[in-house]
Amino acid sequence: MAEILDGLKVSKEIKAEIKTEVEKILESKRRAPHLVAILVGNNGASKAYVNAKVKDCEEVGFQSSLIKFPSTVSESELLEKIDELNKSKAVDGFIVQLPLPDQIDQEKIINAIDPRKDVDGFHPENFGKMALEMDTFLPATPFGILTLLERYNIETKGKDCVIIGRSKIVGRPMSILMGRKDFPGNSTVTLTHSYTKDIEEYTKKADIVITALGDPHFLKGEMIKDGAVIVDVGITRVDDDSPKGYYLAGDVDFDSCAAKASWITPVPGGVGPMTRAMLMKNTIIAYKTSVYND
Repeated sequence: MAEILDGLKVSKEIKAEIKTEVEKILESKRRAPHLVAILVGNNGASKAYVNAKVKDCEEVGFQSSLIKFPSTVSESELLEKIDELNKSKAVDGFIVQLPLPDQIDQEKIINAIDPRKDVDGFHPENFGKMALEMDTFLPATPFGILTLLERYNIETKGKDCVIIGRSKIVGRPMSILMGRKDFPGNSTVTLTHSYTKDIEEYTKKADIVITALGDPHFLKGEMIKDGAVIVDVGITRVDDDSPKGYYLAGDVDFDSCAAKASWITPVPGGVGPMTRAMLMKNTIIAYKTSVYND
């Protein structure tokens, strides 16, 4: 039976470490790190996620601000606010919660964010630096996965790693990071996606499988080898007859995979809490390197 890669436990440890850093900052009479979140519209999942980020800021001692716009906001108005935050000496990092309404060019918004304040790690400059193995902000979810593997001392060097899903937020950066010359890294990486034929042929040989599909219970136990490490990024609401009316499912069929794997992340409580913790980590990195912070 697999052991659990407990993202909830590790995220609490990371936030406690950040809180200690913030306390030292405040003791030296300097201001606390400041994270701003921009929320457009009333998407339920986005609102819940942003509210959780605000709560995380409170836990670690950050200053946080939430800027809300209606779903009808114009692209120019949003860009104007981003320019204001870019220039503000009181803001260390900010995020624009995705997805955005159809009238707004998402790529234009991402490109408008000052890379030095891009704590989501989505700006092309930061993505390019990541690919070149230079110091930069890493996207929060891949950063969280790396940290989880590191804290549990999961061996990655020389291992075969299969990633399912090629999104710009998770799959693609994860494929780069698992192949980098570092720990975790130095893996032989295969990036699979919706056009990959016979994905099972790849997953059966993999020492590490990272799924980021959004397809509940996709990865079954018969698709992995004994002793594989399974990291489940997916989280989907699946309707059921419970009082809530749904349950949260990952991409992995947990029971069948846990029976064969050596390590596995649960859903919820695996990658999700790590993503939020690494946003806090990126913010304090931004604070320490800020051109405005004296």
